[in-house]
Amino acid sequence: MNTPIYNMRPRGRSGIPNVIFILLVANGIVFALQQLSPRFLVISFGLWPAGVPGSPFMPWQLVTYGFLHGNLTHIFFNMFGLWMFGRELELMMGQKRFLTYYFTCVVGAGLVQLVVAGTQGGLYPTIGASGGVFGILLAYGMAFPNRMVMLMFPPIPMKAKYFVIFYGLLELYLGVSGGAPGVANFAHLGGMLFGFMLLYYWRNQSRRG
Repeated sequence: MNTPIYNMRPRGRSGIPNVIFILLVANGIVFALQQLSPRFLVISFGLWPAGVPGSPFMPWQLVTYGFLHGNLTHIFFNMFGLWMFGRELELMMGQKRFLTYYFTCVVGAGLVQLVVAGTQGGLYPTIGASGGVFGILLAYGMAFPNRMVMLMFPPIPMKAKYFVIFYGLLELYLGVSGGAPGVANFAHLGGMLFGFMLLYYWRNQSRRG
């Protein structure tokens, strides 16, 4: 029996799918709280290296770091990416599966970053929703490979599948070369990797079913 590609779910009152709306609001609230007490929130809820002397690492940071952001530009681009690429995915996957996918990418990105930070030996926090957003970008490219999207810098249109490949290779290059200091490039790749593994697992489950 054929099944529809889209599993249409209710949208929030804003017209944005419910999970996307909640994530946008939650990130906005946390960012506002950061302006009041940035040191406390980053120390308590940013992702710190594990096993490094003096590190305030706690397991819950693998989730909470994804709600913290360094500045207005950081949160704007992450929330724009979440909104732009996540809306159709939530409608296609359904709320529960989309939320599972998003946090799998966030946690997966955090795990990769812990490995990278452990090899570098520094004591610094990682913050931002980029790992989840890059996972969503991957899923978007796989779901709508021939959809045309536009690069922001420079403004070049390309198919979504090439867009994903371009950003994946760029993150790999920047991570290996160290060309973007202060950016967790391997965490971004980790979000894409864990997202791909979850999508692959779901697809195999569906085939067996």
